[in-house]
Amino acid sequence: MALLEMSGVTAGYGATPVLRDVDLSVDAGEIVGVVGKNGVGKTTLMRTVMGLLDPSSGSVRYREEDLTDASADERARAGIGYIPQGRDVFPELTVEQNLRMGEHVNAGADRTRYDEIYDLFPVLEERASQSGGTLSGGQQQMLAIARALVADPDLLLLDEPSEGVQPSIVDRISEDMRTINDELGTTILFVEQNLGVIRGMADRCYAMERGEIVDEIDGEMLAEENAVAEYLAV
Repeated sequence: MALLEMSGVTAGYGATPVLRDVDLSVDAGEIVGVVGKNGVGKTTLMRTVMGLLDPSSGSVRYREEDLTDASADERARAGIGYIPQGRDVFPELTVEQNLRMGEHVNAGADRTRYDEIYDLFPVLEERASQSGGTLSGGQQQMLAIARALVADPDLLLLDEPSEGVQPSIVDRISEDMRTINDELGTTILFVEQNLGVIRGMADRCYAMERGEIVDEIDGEMLAEENAVAEYLAV
C-alpha cells in the first residue's frame, strides 16, 4: 500500500513552476531516494510533500487521505517528520531541548523514542546540556534526525543528509538510516546528490530533470553505478 502518493503535482514560486506534473509513490517500509542535479526541483518536491509549498495542481495523499490542502503542522501531526536541507537545529537551545521540540510530531504516537535515539546517537545523550549551535556539522545532522524521530513518525523526509558533513560521518548516517528503517519501521523519502549515500540507503530512486520525474531506478539498477551517476554529473 502506498503510504505517500503524489499525482500530477505542479508547484513553484509565484507564477514560475518548478515541479511539473510529478507522480511519485512511497510504500510503507521503503527507503526511496530522489536524485538529480542542483536546481532540478528536489527540495521543492520535499517542501511540497511537507505542506510548506502549495501545489497549483495535482494531489498529495498520505495513508490514502488527501492532504493537498493540509498545513505543514497538520502533516506533522499526521506522522510526517521533516529534516530540511541545512539541518535547521535551534542553536541557542540545548540538545535535550531540541529533542523535546520533536514531540509535537505525530499526534497519534503512543510513545517517544528517546531510548532508541540515544542508542543510535550516544553523543547526543553525552551532550544533552550542550547548546545545539556548538555541535559539529555531523552532530547537528544527527540531532536533526533524532529530533524528527522522537515522536516515532511513520514517514521521514530527509533533504541532502550529506551536505556539509565529513565523509566518515556521512557513512555513519547512511548506516543509521538503514537501522532506523529496519528496527523502527520508519519509511524514508530522501533527496541526495552523494552517489555513495544514494546507493547505500535507497531501495529505489526517482530521477529528476527540469522539475519532472524522468526515470525510476530499482534495486538491480542501483547496483550499476552509471545508472545513477548520469543524473548527478555536472
